[in-house]
Amino acid sequence: MSRSRTNSGAGELLVELRRDGSVPLHQQLESGIRERIRQGLLRADTVMPATRALAADLGLSRGVVVEAYQQLVAEGYLVSRAGGYTQVAPAAVPGSTAKLTTIATQQIVGPPRIDFRYSRPDVTQFPRAAWLRSVRRVLNETPHRALAYLDGQGAIELREAMADYLNRVRGTSAQAENMLVCNGFAQGSRLLLQVLAAAGYKRLAVEDPSDDELRGVAAAAGLEAVGVPVLEAGLDVEALERSGADVVLVTAAHQFPTGAVTSAATRAALIEWATRREALIIEDDYDAEYRYDREPIGAMQGLAPERVAYAGTASKTLAPGLRLGWLILPEWLVEPMAAAKFVDDRGSSVLDQLTFADFVARGEFDRHLRRMRPRYRALRDLLVGQLASRVPDLRPVGVSAGLHVLTWLPPDLTERDVTQAARERGVGVYGLRPYWVQNPGPDGLVFGYGSLTASDVAEGIDLLADAVAAVRK
Repeated sequence: MSRSRTNSGAGELLVELRRDGSVPLHQQLESGIRERIRQGLLRADTVMPATRALAADLGLSRGVVVEAYQQLVAEGYLVSRAGGYTQVAPAAVPGSTAKLTTIATQQIVGPPRIDFRYSRPDVTQFPRAAWLRSVRRVLNETPHRALAYLDGQGAIELREAMADYLNRVRGTSAQAENMLVCNGFAQGSRLLLQVLAAAGYKRLAVEDPSDDELRGVAAAAGLEAVGVPVLEAGLDVEALERSGADVVLVTAAHQFPTGAVTSAATRAALIEWATRREALIIEDDYDAEYRYDREPIGAMQGLAPERVAYAGTASKTLAPGLRLGWLILPEWLVEPMAAAKFVDDRGSSVLDQLTFADFVARGEFDRHLRRMRPRYRALRDLLVGQLASRVPDLRPVGVSAGLHVLTWLPPDLTERDVTQAARERGVGVYGLRPYWVQNPGPDGLVFGYGSLTASDVAEGIDLLADAVAAVRK
């Protein structure tokens, strides 16, 4: 008798999420599904809802659901099947007698031993001694009144220090008066989209492919998100014209995940589009400080300050746990954004802001970046060299900057097969499919290398080569 299955396209799954809690949503989703499997409420071979449908049903970004599913597959609670659907693993259900007997079906519990997950800088190199000196100066010298509530823009000391730094290094047109301090890009982008929606903006264009976190945020704010293809010279401005968008998010200096650099002609066309349509460009300058094989490229914001909202963060340069980010805003956005920030959390930690201001003003930020660039470049060179030697038909692109490399897969390999075979060998590699907005493009792998050691990179690519060979057999 054939086993009954739920509809793989359905989005219904009862999982309680605390959106005001401290636990990340993907971990809450993982725990909810894991407990339902342990309790026998999700039976063996039950087909799970499609990631896109479940994300829509729960009001999450698809990336949150994808990450939760991937972790549960890695732990052995779920199994990815041919045809693109995911099922409850028989061996994970209490009382099941199913056994996994071969390396092709064996699920390995726990995180990968070598993890090429993107967006992880080397936090072991955090400049503790220099940071501590700044902390001490701040605690010794800050007047008591500075510890009271701030206005929504943040500490003037940090805004002045970052304006000076960004004008010097990134070619921005920043003043303390048009800057706002936020808890990383996540909070800054969420507040910005909420303010734009309230101001009457309707449609957000995003690069295709791109990080999908902001799409769910846009939907929650009441904005429609549409994908616009990324070309070799950056966003396709002609497609942007046809999209009907009135705000666009770009990663101009180093597109994520393709690594494309927006050309001067494309930048000019984007600014002309924004000026003519009275639209807004959001420039996510997420990792521009790390460049290896090319001259620095200035921020678009310096070319059109009233048409570009610039976003930066310390997450890639220092540590994501600091939760320090900043926005350079057009004048008309400063007041509503400051009000939204104050209502949201009454302001970011003043001690952290003042510490970072001292750290930047004394040149410690510059020194840290000069120390980290050759370290990351050596890892990048090793990764590209190992790929060329061990798996030469994985073609890397966008390698001249940043902390990640994208490789396209040849036609005989799929993301699902390669990532699963690699995971069985203790290596975490991640597919490109979650980043496509409209119709999925070619299969590829995104390699983050910032948090790895040289031996990790070398061994990880060796194991990946074994995984690729096994898939091909």
